[in-house]
Amino acid sequence: MKTLRILALAAAVAAFAPAPGAAQDASLDAARRVASLRAEPAEVTVEQGATTAFRVVAVDASGNVVEGADIRVVGRGVAVDLEAGRLTGGAGGEATVIASLVVPDDFTGEPPQLRVPVTVTWPAVDRIDIAARSSKTLYAGTGIRHSARALHADGSVRPGATFSWSSSDPAIATVDAFGNVEALAAGTVTIRADAEGARGSVTYTVPAFPAESLEIEGGAEQALQGDVVAFEAVATGASGAVTDLPITWATYYVPDDTINAPGAAGIVEEGRFVGESPGQYTVVATAGDLVARRTIDIRPREAVREVEVMGQGSVSHVHTSDLWVYEGVDGRDYAVTGTWGGDGWSYFWDVTNPAAVTKIDSIQVDARTVNDVKVSPDGRYAALSREGASNRRNGVVLIDLADPRAPRIVSTFDEGLTGGVHNMFATEDYLFALSGGDKFVILDVRDLENPTYVSEYNHPDSRTHDVWVYDGLAYSSEWGNGVVVVDVGNGRWGGTIENPVFVTNVPYPVGRTHAAFPYYQESTGKVYLFLGDEILNRGGAPWAGAGLSGIPREPGQQPTVTSGYIHIIDFTDPENPKDVARYEVPEYGTHNLWVEDDVLYVAYYEGGVRVVDVGGELMGNLATQGREMAVFKAHDPNGFVANGPFAWGPQPFKGHLFFSDFNSGLWSIRITPRNRPTT
Repeated sequence: MKTLRILALAAAVAAFAPAPGAAQDASLDAARRVASLRAEPAEVTVEQGATTAFRVVAVDASGNVVEGADIRVVGRGVAVDLEAGRLTGGAGGEATVIASLVVPDDFTGEPPQLRVPVTVTWPAVDRIDIAARSSKTLYAGTGIRHSARALHADGSVRPGATFSWSSSDPAIATVDAFGNVEALAAGTVTIRADAEGARGSVTYTVPAFPAESLEIEGGAEQALQGDVVAFEAVATGASGAVTDLPITWATYYVPDDTINAPGAAGIVEEGRFVGESPGQYTVVATAGDLVARRTIDIRPREAVREVEVMGQGSVSHVHTSDLWVYEGVDGRDYAVTGTWGGDGWSYFWDVTNPAAVTKIDSIQVDARTVNDVKVSPDGRYAALSREGASNRRNGVVLIDLADPRAPRIVSTFDEGLTGGVHNMFATEDYLFALSGGDKFVILDVRDLENPTYVSEYNHPDSRTHDVWVYDGLAYSSEWGNGVVVVDVGNGRWGGTIENPVFVTNVPYPVGRTHAAFPYYQESTGKVYLFLGDEILNRGGAPWAGAGLSGIPREPGQQPTVTSGYIHIIDFTDPENPKDVARYEVPEYGTHNLWVEDDVLYVAYYEGGVRVVDVGGELMGNLATQGREMAVFKAHDPNGFVANGPFAWGPQPFKGHLFFSDFNSGLWSIRITPRNRPTT
């Protein structure tokens, strides 16, 4: 049993975290008799969404089943319920079940493990939906791109379906392999898409081309890198303006520096243009035989600022996890950091002087990892998450900060949270805590000594990693399901803290939804969702390296490698979210993030902490638009991995940036103000 710093509250802790019982002892005793694991069946084929019988048993050296052994399973591409003896297919393709035996501390050798191959088949395609990418009228001489979706009988979408496109009359309109329809003459035509025996179609009555002139209006003659400039194509015919004419947009580029500047550095979508590098860009609009052009001069953004290193709270004997910086009730500034694989320790720091970060206290709880730490906005309490508790009940630990220099454990709560709490979100009255990666549970913490269960939200067929609450909406990052948004008091969708109500699900392009940060941008009135990947490998990339994707367990080992990036969603209309931009730096991967005052702060793992200008409308890849303001990599020769920067989480606070580094502890830096105007 690991040491608990909860001696004064032994009775309260016992009420929430009972000691291991006879059932657990019997399970560990059984583990000592196990020689291997066996899957029944040894290989599985199951249809997507369907369920089949499946179990994993522990056997001794003679092949006899050992009853009572504790077996853990992880399904990659499938869901496994060992207690019910069933397996459910996820996405079609090859999947795997990984089973492992839970062993006692004195177990010698490698614990038995088993990998079970699973083939998930797709159900038959039932129908094809075709959608035009434009609401404009298809006139002779114009084109509209179309998309198609293959749907199963239950309405689910077949990923990766291949379509065969065709036209009923190529003299009226043609269609290419990508769904681009070009109208050649007036008349009626049907466009078809076929896949696996199913067909979808759309019929057009094509009018004659109506326009006689085309001009580009609006926009600007000059802008900065990364600025989104809106142009409008205005078509005129014999009867006046033609407002429903499909326009094809393009751009070409003449760089300032023809030797060093990249090519193809401009993006234009429906007249909205962004230039990534300095130079002159010509925006082109075409419709039929009509062509209009406008040139815009793009100047350097000059966003770069210098970084001043202020201080460090060194932690080199274990990994540092998350941080939270706060103003204490005594008016001084403090921070709390957790540890990963650090036997349940968390550290409290005085950061009133960011150049003299000072450790003031430490608390140990019964956990392998304190992955997350949170403090209420009023500085009244802190919460520590627990994973890997010796009694397997995990849950959260609440800390009274009435005396910020002497944090004091007042209670624990583990009801519904025994599977492990990976992340949390704290308000003044409520704590949102993840439960075993399955759901989030809401606790009433107004009485710190007696926290109570309020409600929970569990999205169907999903795994959750993080939750962030803003304006009465909870944004839970749910890996393959993207971001799930729930009304927990906003009220627009009828939700309350006692009755969370689903609002929407924002799909995620790569299925690695790790963290979400909602941000209201005053200058545009838009709400942006900044979504971060977490991919602990570089598989498939030429910069994958030597496959060092594991987390270092001992000081001096090789650092972890990562990939992934920040996806930026326009969430102004929650019922119609749009994927509009990204921040992607090759060869590194993202972790936690923060957005404040039009600045994005990203812990980009081995790529360090990165500071990005996100002012104004966002479009394209911000990393190539001169929007990067600063980068700092925490090289520490005394770190857990020497000189191995691995930024975990950033937080701007009172003019400074604090961040935790997995290998070297707590850091404070200052991003110096610009010394010249940007325009």
